[in-house]
Amino acid sequence: MIVVTGAAGFIGSVLVWRLNGLGRRDILAVDQGAKNSPKWNNLKKRDFDSYCESDEFIGRLEKKEFNGKVRAIFHMGACSDTTEQDRSFLRKNNSEYSERIARWCLDNDAYLSYASSAAVYGGGELGFSDEDKLAERLKPLNPYGQSKLDFDRWVLGRGHQNRLTGFRFFNVYGPNEYHKGHMRSLVQKGFEQIRDTGRLRLFKSYRNEYPDGGQKRDFLYVKDAVESLLWFYKNPQWRGIYNLGTGRAETWNALAEALFGACGKTPAIEYIEMPDSIKNQYQYFTESDTRKLKKTGLSLGFHSLSAGITDYVKNYLSKNNPYL
Repeated sequence: MIVVTGAAGFIGSVLVWRLNGLGRRDILAVDQGAKNSPKWNNLKKRDFDSYCESDEFIGRLEKKEFNGKVRAIFHMGACSDTTEQDRSFLRKNNSEYSERIARWCLDNDAYLSYASSAAVYGGGELGFSDEDKLAERLKPLNPYGQSKLDFDRWVLGRGHQNRLTGFRFFNVYGPNEYHKGHMRSLVQKGFEQIRDTGRLRLFKSYRNEYPDGGQKRDFLYVKDAVESLLWFYKNPQWRGIYNLGTGRAETWNALAEALFGACGKTPAIEYIEMPDSIKNQYQYFTESDTRKLKKTGLSLGFHSLSAGITDYVKNYLSKNNPYL
């Protein structure tokens, strides 16, 4: 049996979709409060053995109910809100919960793949290398990033990087993110803006080296993220903590142009003030250092930003039922 935590969430539900496409139905879907939330729409088309609330799951896991039954856990479940300020909640929900799952996998020789985040790199002053030795020097800009880094450090500090696999996701976008509110990608939010107003709003820049809309991100299409997870699952000799991004930083202006093009519209961009609440934790540049990833032999041929946005708009966002 395969367990997917965060199964009703963004990346988790796309992973379940892809597993179904590969003929896998022996899936335990784990999430929290999903049946009574919009997230459940992400699983309505999916086939899986059973569903379990995350609190119930961890209890049953530690009571050894799944010993000999679960051979792999894809731990995609966590609070992914980068504006969350409750450090105690993030410690319990993100770091400690991950530690408990990891202990069980180590004790039971089960495969574990878990979601870290590019938020661990903070403002990028130290670059974006996923070499293990850099982890102790990183300084995230927000509590969410710190919670992800705390678990990475827990793995590294105990030498478990040779038995577990973590992925520092960069800016992932794509279908099934609709429930994420203000944490949805600009592709999804921008599509709605263009559809409703014909215009797209981008944040102004407050650093001279970046023009308005010239701030850069490494944008990763969710289908590529999931294919990468499954490649590592099929090649378990490669363990460790890896960046997962395209390795190509693109500007918000480039994203906007691709989005207008996919919508068949002429670009019309409005630059707006950035909220004070995020000015001090805003990343002006992220770009995945993919050297370590490439050493594994992973060669999936990620979507370009334009190709990913076009697939997202044409095959999902423009449909009445946009779910995978």
